[in-house]
Amino acid sequence: MANEQILKERRRSPIEALGNFFAKVTNKFLPDAFIFAVILLFVVFVAGMIFEKQSFVQMTSHMGNGFWKFLAFSMQMVLVCVTGSALATSKPFHTALKALAQLAKTPNQAIVLITLVATVGCWLNWGFGLILAGLLAKELAKNVKGVHYPLLVAGGYTGLLVWHSGFSGSIPLKIAGGADAIMTTYADGAIVPISQTILGIENLALNAVLLITLPLLLMLMNPKNKKDVVVVDPKLFDEVEVPKVSKADWTPAQKLENSWIVSMLMGALGVSYIIYHFATGGAVGLNIVNFIFLFLGILFHGTPIKYVRAVSEAVKGASGIILQFPFYAGIMGMMIHSGLAESISIGFVNISTDVTFPLFTFLSAGIVNFFVPSGGGQWGVQGAFIMPAAKALNVPYSSAAMALAWGDAWTNMVQPFWALPLLGIAKLKIRDIMGYTTVVLLYSGVVCALFMLFVY
Repeated sequence: MANEQILKERRRSPIEALGNFFAKVTNKFLPDAFIFAVILLFVVFVAGMIFEKQSFVQMTSHMGNGFWKFLAFSMQMVLVCVTGSALATSKPFHTALKALAQLAKTPNQAIVLITLVATVGCWLNWGFGLILAGLLAKELAKNVKGVHYPLLVAGGYTGLLVWHSGFSGSIPLKIAGGADAIMTTYADGAIVPISQTILGIENLALNAVLLITLPLLLMLMNPKNKKDVVVVDPKLFDEVEVPKVSKADWTPAQKLENSWIVSMLMGALGVSYIIYHFATGGAVGLNIVNFIFLFLGILFHGTPIKYVRAVSEAVKGASGIILQFPFYAGIMGMMIHSGLAESISIGFVNISTDVTFPLFTFLSAGIVNFFVPSGGGQWGVQGAFIMPAAKALNVPYSSAAMALAWGDAWTNMVQPFWALPLLGIAKLKIRDIMGYTTVVLLYSGVVCALFMLFVY
């Protein structure tokens, strides 16, 4: 038996063996995402006292003052998760997702499909791409026999790797706006158009390399041994059956609850605003994405009470966001106000040359992102040090900004913060997918580092 096991291990490709190794390690040792956040909080708390000479009282104050800074963003993320999930259970959207899922006939095709969809979706808009990936993962799990569900969901999360280089990227959009405080104060008020960042040849080339290779990387991690495959029970995603009441027995209140006219009127009002928003030059942000999900859900479910039930069921998947986001806000408060984030940024800047500056900016952003998991927040923390250094070293502002953006997105692959909405929809734990996303982190880190050194 021991010899048979050794032979099976030898038959694994190096990529599959690596994915299997990290999957086993994370399943055994990685705690729940909430405990991960608590550990990070303690690490930053102690580091602030040791390296920044902050007192216990000061670090406590930094944590408490930052604790509720993500309230508005937390609600946006809860709504992304809830409205996206509720929309997916509607008949029209479910039919469309099912048709998309039908493109995959084998487990390998399913993994390639979801990675491609998630990567393109997150590049266009990270909120839309992330939720679409979670919904598609459930549909593929139901339609494709023998697909390894944790790897499927990991493929969906991989798309977030490119979000900050796309059309919802905080940093490239901020520096293209012309009124950014960081650029005004530290970069002579320079405006860097998206033609030099998001649509720059360097950025498009890096995205193209990842779009082609990431699906193949995920596919190579697909277990060949059936014993390693975790197949999800399709019943896990079944809707809760509600006892039907004869229309003849409906009360006036039930008639309103089940009125398609009410839903159509609400939906028409919502669609009217959506058209107005984009017709007047409105941008694609979290609020409008949630607005679209909400009113399409109302329309597609047909009656108000059906949508209410769908939302009630979907809320269960948002518990991780509600619990954990305040702790990450506290961590960010400690990182910024203790000076830890500043020290990390300055440390990398001090050892940079004009050639290595994009690389060290990328690496420093990746480290800071563990503790400041917000693109806009990270720009506020690091931009004040990165931009003056870029000017002094004669590095284009576009290169510095995109190195920062890519670093911020890179370590999301092993940071549970952004995975919570996806995991809520997919009904998995962070330990189920992080083994595979760790391999993605290692691979993409090498690719991005080479681009930072030789292209940017």
